[in-house]
Amino acid sequence: MSGSLSAYEAEEPREDPSPGAASRLPRLLIVLLCLGYLIGSASGWGSQGLADFMGDFGLSGAALTASLSCLGYSCTAVGRHRPAWLCFGLSSLMVAVGNGVWGWYEVVLRVPIPTPSVADYAFLMFAPPAILGLLLLAKRPRNAAGWLCLALDGWLIAGSLLTLSWSLALARTAHGDSGSPLRLSMALAYPVLDILLVSMVLGLRFRSRDSNRAAVHTAMVALALTVLCDALFTSQALRDAYHSGQLLDAGWFTGSMLLAWAPWARPSSTGGSAASAGGRTRVASTFSALTPYAAAGVCTVGLIYNAFAQRQLDRFVLIVACTVVFALILRQGIMLLDNLSLAQKLSHQENHFRSLVQGSSDVIMIADPDGILRYVSPAAAGVYGRPAEELVGTRLPEMVHPDDLGHVLWEVQRYLAQSPAQEPTARIECRVRSGAGEWLDVESTVNRYRDGLIFNCRDVSERVRLQAQLEHNAFHDALTDLPNRALFLNRGRAALNKTPLNKTPLNKTAAAPKTAEGVAVLFLDLDGFKAVNDSAGHQVGDELLVQAARRLQDTVRTGDTVARLGGDEFAVLLTGLDQEQAEEVAERLRAALSAPYWIGSEELGVAASIGIAFAEPGITPARLLRNADLAMYQAKKNGKGRVAVYDPQLRTELHRRTELEQRLRIAVREGQFALLHQPVVDLQSGEVVALSAQARWRSAQGLLLTPAEFLRASEGGDRAARFTRWMVEQALQLSRERRERLGATVSQLPVALRLPARRLAAPGLCETIEAILLRSGLPADSLLLEIAEGDAADIRSHHSDELVRRLTALRRLGVGLALDGFGGLGAPLSGLRRLPVDMIKVERALVEGLTESAFLRTLTTSVLRLGQELGLTTVAEGVDHAAQAALLRELGCRRGQGQFFSGPLPEDQLDAVLCGPSFEVSAAPEAAVPRAATAESPRVVHPSGDSRSDLRIHRPGHPRTNSDQQGRSRGSHLGLGPHDETSIPPA
Repeated sequence: MSGSLSAYEAEEPREDPSPGAASRLPRLLIVLLCLGYLIGSASGWGSQGLADFMGDFGLSGAALTASLSCLGYSCTAVGRHRPAWLCFGLSSLMVAVGNGVWGWYEVVLRVPIPTPSVADYAFLMFAPPAILGLLLLAKRPRNAAGWLCLALDGWLIAGSLLTLSWSLALARTAHGDSGSPLRLSMALAYPVLDILLVSMVLGLRFRSRDSNRAAVHTAMVALALTVLCDALFTSQALRDAYHSGQLLDAGWFTGSMLLAWAPWARPSSTGGSAASAGGRTRVASTFSALTPYAAAGVCTVGLIYNAFAQRQLDRFVLIVACTVVFALILRQGIMLLDNLSLAQKLSHQENHFRSLVQGSSDVIMIADPDGILRYVSPAAAGVYGRPAEELVGTRLPEMVHPDDLGHVLWEVQRYLAQSPAQEPTARIECRVRSGAGEWLDVESTVNRYRDGLIFNCRDVSERVRLQAQLEHNAFHDALTDLPNRALFLNRGRAALNKTPLNKTPLNKTAAAPKTAEGVAVLFLDLDGFKAVNDSAGHQVGDELLVQAARRLQDTVRTGDTVARLGGDEFAVLLTGLDQEQAEEVAERLRAALSAPYWIGSEELGVAASIGIAFAEPGITPARLLRNADLAMYQAKKNGKGRVAVYDPQLRTELHRRTELEQRLRIAVREGQFALLHQPVVDLQSGEVVALSAQARWRSAQGLLLTPAEFLRASEGGDRAARFTRWMVEQALQLSRERRERLGATVSQLPVALRLPARRLAAPGLCETIEAILLRSGLPADSLLLEIAEGDAADIRSHHSDELVRRLTALRRLGVGLALDGFGGLGAPLSGLRRLPVDMIKVERALVEGLTESAFLRTLTTSVLRLGQELGLTTVAEGVDHAAQAALLRELGCRRGQGQFFSGPLPEDQLDAVLCGPSFEVSAAPEAAVPRAATAESPRVVHPSGDSRSDLRIHRPGHPRTNSDQQGRSRGSHLGLGPHDETSIPPA
């Protein structure tokens, strides 16, 4: 019988419990009702009338209660078993109808019950729905063999019970009612259906689901009790002596009440579910295996009784017994074939799993409770380098690395402390000794096996090495193998968290000295590395970075951290040094990095700019690194190749510069800038020969300011391109409008714009200027571009070739070019050889001291003579006095620009100057007379708030007074020149 379990489906999931969950109060109420009915039946209910009423309508009420309970549950519950409880409800309803009809005849009408009656038919309809409900509760077989075994089991039980019942009572009943076929059929139908119902109860009892086992068992007990009472009632002796209200009615009443409670019954406790489920499975298997043999034994008892009680063997009993024996033989044959099939499958699976275990690359080991290996798969030879036979009998802790043994034992104990449902498997990683003596990284999956454990082990040494390599790559630079920014910040965070900082406040000029527990960050940048990359190639540049990284590591201490942040930027984390010691380390690093590099057979050289920042209370690693970065930029600004210490003023300047860049972006977008024009005068004729366009910022109060910081902030990035484009477009647009207003008077006046060398070397500038000229309709010679002073160093070191190409293209286009600030400290004479300029502007500092210093006069003379010999137009900037103008004319300077003639003017005042008479410049200081003008001079803002005249206008022949000259000097001192700046209003 045990083999037949494979023919059934696996149990289904438990259906959702109904809202009317089991509780002790309903159970107690049912017990009290059954006990009360039993006591009443035993005492005869006190009167025959009450006994008849309770024996008829009492049973009818109990059956009706069971019917309503089962029908109600089938309407509210969900799951596959709803139809089964519906069938039980209909079965109980038939019992209620039968008892009600019986009571109608016996109690109400007080007449004998006819035979057969409606009650008999109702009682007869009790069994079929109940049998159908049992079949719906049972597990369905999976194949034809399972269905056949189920039918044979049912017939074995039914035939055996029928044989015994026929021998005991049914034979006499059949012979007694032989005169009436209907009564004979009714008399035999009761016991036959009851036998069939008992067969279902016995055959399907242990095939219900574990989750609703309590409900199914309660229903089985109720049906079994009802069938038992029916069997007793079938006995002729009891039936003849039966009357309503007896003890037999108590059995029927109890069966109905149990069936009423059955659908709502649930297990009282879930504790020990695994052990109890295993025990129930074993009992069910044993009962299922013994059921056919028990049925054959019952059939044998029936045959023996029939043989000894009667003179001749009953033919019906013999036929039924033969069918039972035949069914038993057939069933055993089916089970034998099923067992053979299962044995073959088991053998095949065993061979399959054996081949999987032996051919698997993973090592499978079984250890007993003492940790001794009892089985090791052959894969151990390939993984551990040791044969499996050698490992069998070895204690598992002897194979584990001593450093990992504690962790392994703790994991195993923790795993065994958990229930299998909570943690079916565990995963443990440790190092195991191989046959060669090496330690292998092994990952083991642990499972329970009887009293021991199964270890499924695999070598993950390569994965561990790869993971370690990935982690290393994630925190180290690929080229130099130095820590990267992420690891540097992590170490900086660790150093700041464990290092006490000196709480001494910083003074205003320099950082206070740190104690020995201080933390410092050095930010290093290689000066000239881009030139090496451009000239020697990126491969040589990479080799230079590797050598620089090696020098850094050799220079610092072992506990210090050297990191590459990207490109040619490095950082060093120092701990336990004060400011003086950190600066000494920085100087050593600068000297080491500045030493020559030999790559191949070529000597290369770079310098290092280093910024130092010291930790303060509450600072973050990122902020500390940013402070060192600001200090490094300060070192570059101071001349490169040097060390600078962070000062809080650097961050203040950074914030201010950021704010200025934002305000510049808004000013360009919203049109807050304006262009003023300063006349450039021919010193011989006094005519205005050019205009110098200068940007001014229009403040919220409507004043025009000259913030040079705004101009410096506009020299880089996309803002510089937009600002340059705006200046060119605005200058040419105003020039075109001026020509339309004034006609031929100003048709030959070019407009000069001062641009940084970086902007002139930027890609796309030539194309942009050409497009603007085409839109404006002006000739190219109407635009003159000046290279701003102070850019000579940039011309020397950066983009020199590109700048020459851009200027050549502009010169070919027809745009005039001028070299500004010539003769100063930052303007080399070699610029004249390479740059395609046709005009030079004398340095302003030379012009300012021209009348007082003989040395400056000699230097100015040399500069002017050089320009004349090269055929270049010479222009003097900053001509603020008549003596300067006269002396410059005598020295051969062709043009002048300054406050002596006019300051920067708006369009309306500029028109008045251009339409007036020419300027007169004589040898005497008082002889220089500007043209007459009626318009007022433009007003600029003095830092003190006073408004002063940019241009002091005198009529011809009216000499200047001393006060005029003093005022002119004051004007020069106030910085009202073309590109001097006034104070910047707050944002």
